[in-house]
Amino acid sequence: MDASTGAVPGAQIVADAPAGASRSQRALARRVRGFAVQDRAFLWVTRAFAALVLVGLTGILVALAVEAWPALRTFGFAFFRGTTWSPADDVYGAVIPVYGTLVTSAIALLVGVPVSFGIAVFLTEMCPAWLRRPLGTAIELLAGIPSIIYGFWGLFILAPLLQDTLQPLLVGTGLPLFAGPPLGIGVFTAGVVLALMVIPFIASVMRDVFETVPAVLKESAYGLGCTTWEVVCRVVLPHARAGVIGGIMLGLGRALGETMAVTFVIGNANRLAASLFAPGNSIASTLANEFAEADPALHIPSLFAIGLLLFVITFVVLGATKWLTQRSLARAGS
Repeated sequence: MDASTGAVPGAQIVADAPAGASRSQRALARRVRGFAVQDRAFLWVTRAFAALVLVGLTGILVALAVEAWPALRTFGFAFFRGTTWSPADDVYGAVIPVYGTLVTSAIALLVGVPVSFGIAVFLTEMCPAWLRRPLGTAIELLAGIPSIIYGFWGLFILAPLLQDTLQPLLVGTGLPLFAGPPLGIGVFTAGVVLALMVIPFIASVMRDVFETVPAVLKESAYGLGCTTWEVVCRVVLPHARAGVIGGIMLGLGRALGETMAVTFVIGNANRLAASLFAPGNSIASTLANEFAEADPALHIPSLFAIGLLLFVITFVVLGATKWLTQRSLARAGS
């Protein structure tokens, strides 16, 4: 079928059957004309679906920009570098929620990516055949747990556990990032909960792309005397680099927009602290906590403004993912 016209090659020849054609030839011509109409209809329907996605995306962006304009007009560029978020004083700056969003997402990747890599390598290279399917299914099921369950578990189980075990050890290092009392809840705990939430996504994608590596390549490397680690680093990873990057960025996108789990454990404090153990806020948790009782004067437009900022951050992440993926494919091709 011609994508530009929707025509079926040879349809015109068959459709224009001569006047003296037999009954079977005329029936065939009618069938071909019907197929051509169906193909054109299918083409335009799929185009409409694709355009609908772009229209929806543009509509969301325009709506966010329009609703955020009063805050952006009032505060100007100071909104993006302000460190005060005070609804009582009607003063708003985006640094605190943006900082919390980026730091918790970074912690999630620092914890989640190595664990996901280990899971994927174990499932594809070292796991016994009888355990591979049940373990892989169990990891995928973790992605289906509602985020509010992660938050509830993080608040009542994980936060006290970190407060009594890991956080005192990190405080003993004397590093400024781990200064202050181990409160349990805070930016660090939110990052750990996010790590547990993104591990199923990243591990599943890594496992799938590792399985696409041709077995002959790995067998050749093993035949040359390579260890499993050398096969993974020198054969599997170079071949699956683009998929690995895509899986990591998928996890990052999940971490950036997570709301309820973060709201439970981040502490919801509108203050900027250097310590990861201190309570903080993220864009998603700020929206969840304040939208219901926000004042329509500047509070609601400010919430729309940080929502627009989260949209832009996510768009940049997706754009970077596409660029890194294309670059990896180009390197592999060269």
